[in-house]
Amino acid sequence: MNSRRACGANIILVITLFLTLYSLPSVSARPTVHTVGGDYGWTFDVRKWTKGKKFKAGDILSFNYDPSFHNVVAVDVRGYRTCTASSKSKIYRSGKDRLKLLEGRHYFICNIPGHCEEGMKIEVDVLGNTK
Repeated sequence: MNSRRACGANIILVITLFLTLYSLPSVSARPTVHTVGGDYGWTFDVRKWTKGKKFKAGDILSFNYDPSFHNVVAVDVRGYRTCTASSKSKIYRSGKDRLKLLEGRHYFICNIPGHCEEGMKIEVDVLGNTK
């Protein structure tokens, strides 16, 4: 009779452990930090940097640049196409900007005159965060 109780208790323990581990976020659910432009950073002709990359909600875009020459501006699609920022655009100027991504399409430009036109802009498609 005692061995049955011990066996039952072990089964409950194993099931509880399994359910606890199963409910923990997986390693793949951790956010990825994407350094925009790779080793070159946020600079000219970076617009194709996103090609082939996968971004998910919660990931971080890390913009590294010299703030005396560049900035990062979050714009809408019109601002991206025309290389212009609106009064609603958020401007980042630290040189080490880290932006957490939300699901959807996002656009970023440098609005220093001529920089966006020289390819200093990116379009980022972000998927929902799936476990």
